[in-house]
Amino acid sequence: MEIIRELRNIPNLSLALGFFDGVHLGHQAVISCAVDFAKENNCKSAVITFQEHPYCFFKGESPKYILTLEDKYKCLEQLGVDYVFELDFASIYNLSPAQYLEDVLVKYFYPKAISTGFNHKFGVDKSGNVKFLSDYQDKFDYVYSATPPQSIWGDVISSTAIRQFIKTGVIDMANSMLGRKFAVSGTVIKGRELGRTLGYPTANIIYPLDIVEPPYGVYDVEVELDDGSIHRGLANYGISPTVSNDGIAILEVYVLDFEGDLYDRDVRISFNRMIRPEIKFDNLDELKMQMDLDLQSMY
Repeated sequence: MEIIRELRNIPNLSLALGFFDGVHLGHQAVISCAVDFAKENNCKSAVITFQEHPYCFFKGESPKYILTLEDKYKCLEQLGVDYVFELDFASIYNLSPAQYLEDVLVKYFYPKAISTGFNHKFGVDKSGNVKFLSDYQDKFDYVYSATPPQSIWGDVISSTAIRQFIKTGVIDMANSMLGRKFAVSGTVIKGRELGRTLGYPTANIIYPLDIVEPPYGVYDVEVELDDGSIHRGLANYGISPTVSNDGIAILEVYVLDFEGDLYDRDVRISFNRMIRPEIKFDNLDELKMQMDLDLQSMY
């Protein structure tokens, strides 16, 4: 998969349009539509997206993303995408729908097909929509597909819904909508090393600032080490109020069935479910007793 950050003439592409934050099951349906068309019609597929979320441009601040840009690329590549075009939103936001279609999509890609979600909007004041793209497909000789809403247990899948599920600790629902486990990555840093004295040595990472945060609490997780091995883990995300008063949130993970030094190693932590909220205990003995119970709840 090639990542391109400028407009380049590559004709006869099957395009998927959208920001695709999260690359959830709804996004995957749109992208797979473009990829499948490309395979069936002997052409290449491309995702047309932006370097930053449009929210950054309109609100002047960055939203909390569901996955990192690196993970986003990995997901797109796994779906079979040939090209990812990351356009500068500021340079095209004020184009009319006709200008964007003719002067960008048609001029540079001469698409054989265009796929979007059912509620896709584009152009100045979001005046372009699925009807516009459908109406112009004969004029510009492309096949247009609007993927219908995807839902799970009656809830429509969306990035907004997934963010809310993560923020409220409903991890299983977020995972169901993503089609994979919500995960964060980081490099293990030195912590207070108190876990060792409780019999629960932890690998500590700084939670990524640009990723949506789950509630402070204890989680059943999987830990992938940089050697590719995967272990069960018991994680605490929060400020550890029983043993600290610095107010700094850290993701601490006790890695089951592992012995050794993890300092400075890269780990990926995938969330299975929330076990309980973070609690301030009166003493370390109470904390140790609760951690024993947390571990038992994983089996």
